[in-house]
Amino acid sequence: MLLDARIEPASPSEVARLAVETERAGFAAVRLSETRHEPFVTAALALAATRRVEVMTEVAIAFARSPTVVAHAAWDLAALGEGRFRLGLGSQVRAHIERRYAATWVSPLGRMREFVQALRALWECWQTGKPLRVEGKFYRLSLMTPFFNPGPVAHPRIPVGLAGVNPAWARLAGELADAFHVHPFHTPAYLREVLLPALQAGLARSGRPRQAVQVVGSVFVVTGRTSQELAALREEVRSQVAFYASTPSYRRVLEHHGWGEVGQRLSQLARLGRWQEMASVVPDEVLQAVAVEASPEEVPRALQERYRGLLDRVAVYSPYRPGERQLPWEQSAAAFGR
Repeated sequence: MLLDARIEPASPSEVARLAVETERAGFAAVRLSETRHEPFVTAALALAATRRVEVMTEVAIAFARSPTVVAHAAWDLAALGEGRFRLGLGSQVRAHIERRYAATWVSPLGRMREFVQALRALWECWQTGKPLRVEGKFYRLSLMTPFFNPGPVAHPRIPVGLAGVNPAWARLAGELADAFHVHPFHTPAYLREVLLPALQAGLARSGRPRQAVQVVGSVFVVTGRTSQELAALREEVRSQVAFYASTPSYRRVLEHHGWGEVGQRLSQLARLGRWQEMASVVPDEVLQAVAVEASPEEVPRALQERYRGLLDRVAVYSPYRPGERQLPWEQSAAAFGR
């Protein structure tokens, strides 16, 4: 199991420093999310500042972009990082695609399948000179003149990961992706009983072995050196869990454990804008199922025991902060392989 680090810079000017510290601490990869900053810009800054650590998007929103735009960005990042870039893609949910990105939401699974196929067709065109021919329902590509062709790179095999909460996305990742990014709102039981069997079904359909797809996860961790620190972080994680659990698309995790009513109540509060009340709806049993709670020194062992055989790469959901007292990051990284 590899240990990665999520970083969430306050501004792009912090990316290089955080990436260097991540590499120095011994993490396997830097993970960058698409929240407040453009992930391909921050990925370029992280790759330029480092020499060993991998850099991945966790995740870039596919449907906010065209396949050609993403293909160009990933191609340049693969060249810049000399093969250390990993592309993680996500669909987001309909409200954000339509109302935050002003884009179109239609047939997300079928569209994502074609999106990945289009990426690979573009990369093959640039690397080998094969004519560009993509004739799908959602994407059609047939024009690539020399003026717009970046040409071959030394590391053309760019790993593509797909993110998801529900089994349909795990099946799709098993069928055609190089990684499956498990949403942080999950439980080991849901992963073991729902997502991994779906992933295996997708692998079987494509005739690939389990090793063909890395299972990548971020995990909520509650830790601290005093009871006060533990209590404070526990409530912070409870609020984050409440936010995710209020999204109907993620309710399947709760329903798998018989907690569907919790999700319904959270969704109702979210619709009413009563955000401050939502954490109180999440009972301790939900929090314990979703989050790892351990002393700082025991966090590496707890993660390994909980996710052995379930995840190939793990990261603490809380962003990496060098020198932070609460969690000994460097010792945590040393406890994992590379």
